Amino acid sequence: MALKATIFKATLSIADMDRHYYADHYLTIAQHPSETDERMMIRLLAFALNADEHLEFTKGLSTDDEPELWRKSLSDEIELWIELGLPEEGRLRKACNRARQVILYTYGGRAVPLWWEKHHHKLERFGNLTVIDLPQEATAALASLAQRGMSLQITVQDGVVGVADDTQHVQIEPAPLS
Repeated sequence: MALKATIFKATLSIADMDRHYYADHYLTIAQHPSETDERMMIRLLAFALNADEHLEFTKGLSTDDEPELWRKSLSDEIELWIELGLPEEGRLRKACNRARQVILYTYGGRAVPLWWEKHHHKLERFGNLTVIDLPQEATAALASLAQRGMSLQITVQDGVVGVADDTQHVQIEPAPLS
């Protein structure tokens, strides 16, 4: 018998001073059986950093030809494709060919520099690709905020992200790789 996804409900109150974006989002997130709390919370963080009324979660882990999140135009063209982790160059090439803009959020601590060293020469040719690393300590702390029903306040100012619930606050400093 196949394992089923775990459903999470999240209310995100986003105050992004860098993009002048202020909104509340009420989200339902399906956590794949093989997905950790850390990865699911990174998906939520990626949503918050790119929040828009048209940004949506996809089937993600269960589908090879879709990203974690995307924003499509009214004519169904992919405007924004968001990936997580340390994907192979071919997956990013495909994403860059299909979408106007691609953002990759890497995480995983010491594995990230090794992955970057192996792939950055091939990835430099994609002008529509942005690679941002999330520090391991911060993503591990972010995982501690995971609850089946959560209400998070997310503040972005000068590139620093604060994520808080009623009892904890996590500060994240995403770092562009180049």
